[in-house]
Amino acid sequence: MPPKSRTYQPQKVRAALAAQTGALRAAVRGLTAEQLDLPTRLGEWTVRELLAHLAVQLDFVPAHLDDPLQGRPPLDLTGWVAAVGTVAPLLDEQARERAAADFTGAPAAVAEAFGRAADALTGLLERPEAADPARRFEIRLGSMTLADMLVTRLVETVVHADDLADALGPDAFPHDRQAVAAVTRLLADALAARAPGGAVELRIPPYAVVQAVEGPRHTRGTPPNVVETDPLTWIRLATGRTAWAAAVDAAAVSASGERSDLSAYLPVLG
Repeated sequence: MPPKSRTYQPQKVRAALAAQTGALRAAVRGLTAEQLDLPTRLGEWTVRELLAHLAVQLDFVPAHLDDPLQGRPPLDLTGWVAAVGTVAPLLDEQARERAAADFTGAPAAVAEAFGRAADALTGLLERPEAADPARRFEIRLGSMTLADMLVTRLVETVVHADDLADALGPDAFPHDRQAVAAVTRLLADALAARAPGGAVELRIPPYAVVQAVEGPRHTRGTPPNVVETDPLTWIRLATGRTAWAAAVDAAAVSASGERSDLSAYLPVLG
């Protein structure tokens, strides 16, 4: 079983978020007009809408850091994963509005608009507030610590950098290792929270091992039901980018045991 509340070292989160944001910024600087208009795997969004959505996610925290707290109920990270899909229509509207305002121009203008959002977030990461363990931040879904909110920005930057790489072509995106590690662990914990139990052991080397799914609990020896995959495949499965059957057929997932089919519990993040 995963810890009831896995902790993420705030300093490492901030460093990983700065690095992942920097890698995204460098990638956006090199895009051509043709690449900006490529389709993505995210419905009707082109790369322009994808970058606009990312910009919204990057500068959302600095833009709202000083908003007064409304007393919303506490929200932990696995709760955020489970609930964030409910605000998908709002996120789509925000992305389209931002795209129309800042991301319809030439590549240099798009890169400049994205850079402003990136600067806003990286500037926040250097402020004392970002290191305050007691600082809270509210979103529609509830009240989080600011430290946890920054972990959600890691999810956004890793997942959508992978979306960008998928749209642009075969070259892998240079993800920050610690960013991928944190997102992998959070999404594995979200599966364990959604399907509590000990019947299946999910292994995502080198970052995570969790037990999930109701049934006989494994205590020693080789578990009877084992699922193993790599971090990016897990992230794609957990966010609905890849279907379970397709990943198994492609040998991107190894699943053994009669309870090892996790398709009923995926995606964990809508």
